[in-house]
Amino acid sequence: MKTHKRPELSVEDQELLTGVKVRLIEKAEQGRFDALLEAEHYLHSATLVGEQMRYVAEYEGRWVGLLAWSAAAYNLKGRESWIGWSRLQKRWRLGLVANNSRYLIRSERRVPNLASRVMKLCLDRLSADWEHKYGHPILVVESFVDSAMFFGTCYKASGWTLLGQTQGYGRSRQDYYEEHNRPKQLWVREIKAGARTVLRGRNLPEGIKQIEADAVPECSREGVEMAAMMRFFESIPDWRRRDGDYRMASLVTLAVCAGLCGVQRGQRDLAVFSANLTREQMMVLRFPRRGNPRRYQTPKETTFFRFLSHVDSAALEKSLLGWQDHVLGRRLTEDNQVAVDGKELLSSQGVEIVSAYSVKSGRWLGSERVAADSNEIPATQTLLRRAPIEGMLVSADAMHTQAKTARIITQERGADYLFTVKGNQKTVAESARQLHCGLQRAFSPSADGGHGATG
Repeated sequence: MKTHKRPELSVEDQELLTGVKVRLIEKAEQGRFDALLEAEHYLHSATLVGEQMRYVAEYEGRWVGLLAWSAAAYNLKGRESWIGWSRLQKRWRLGLVANNSRYLIRSERRVPNLASRVMKLCLDRLSADWEHKYGHPILVVESFVDSAMFFGTCYKASGWTLLGQTQGYGRSRQDYYEEHNRPKQLWVREIKAGARTVLRGRNLPEGIKQIEADAVPECSREGVEMAAMMRFFESIPDWRRRDGDYRMASLVTLAVCAGLCGVQRGQRDLAVFSANLTREQMMVLRFPRRGNPRRYQTPKETTFFRFLSHVDSAALEKSLLGWQDHVLGRRLTEDNQVAVDGKELLSSQGVEIVSAYSVKSGRWLGSERVAADSNEIPATQTLLRRAPIEGMLVSADAMHTQAKTARIITQERGADYLFTVKGNQKTVAESARQLHCGLQRAFSPSADGGHGATG
């Protein structure tokens, strides 16, 4: 039986293997790092996608190796079978997988075991570094090896598993793949014991549940439903002087669908949400198509930032109320109680709005932004002057126990109110006590006896 004799290490080689260190690069070093990859790595590119880490293997001040990690590939049949997770689990948990997208050993001469040694040192710290930067660990790593140029010996020696060849397609953007006719070996490795069991499990451990909460959900609305929704938003004026790539009605429909699906963090998540739409949904929203082959283009963060900053809020509210009536039907007569409340919007850097809702059905009746350096009272009064509250009973907390607010409700809008009086509102409390003592029965603030509410 023929055997291969392990090459003997020189003293110099042994010192290199013992003394090499792996560290994250400093921000100021990225230019040098990228330039070396572009010059010496066979792909001649330093472009990474998604969450990413860059490491250098250093010995006596010399850079002997470079490693770059980035977001995992979106679709890999072999990996999905190896992990055993469902499509939805992959959607929520893919961030726990990282791709070794670039690996370069720069030693001027071949040093046995150097590549596997550097890989081990990097994997020993990768998950902790990722969690420190992005708030979640890495459980599994993957990498592609061009079998026409390399054997993957380093990965095999480092405990990785070869799953086979890829199909010879590369993702050019979300949901689109281009044939490149260069199938590659797919290598994978757990860097946490039991990682695959965790990834395919029903529930994630407590320490990493947040990654599912942070993931941007997919749009669950059917194309026909989105098309019907768009018709209600056609009348919203466009702030742009000329027609943009994306129609105003399309952007509003997309934002509404995102809100219904739980997207709450502004333009960045809206851009991710739009990129994850199906082709049918993009077609319904009339996204532009460009390139060869022609592909749908999706709005970027900058588009959503301008849209959110300039959309006509009054016209938007009117259109949303019309769409709501279409979905829910006309408001029932017995749905006659309204609550007014103010809240700070999530991820809004302190923006507050006041909203009115019908108590029984939860139907939204309108919202008004609280002006900077102001409070809820003026915003509430503005909202009450236009909200559909005629003949209804309006309730609010003690802040709104104001004569002007009461007059708007009763005299201007023909509604009634039920206000709270707190102990620190001594003058109001005394007036209410005297009125109560002088009356033989409850009364309606609007004087029509409609609700029999006490003020």
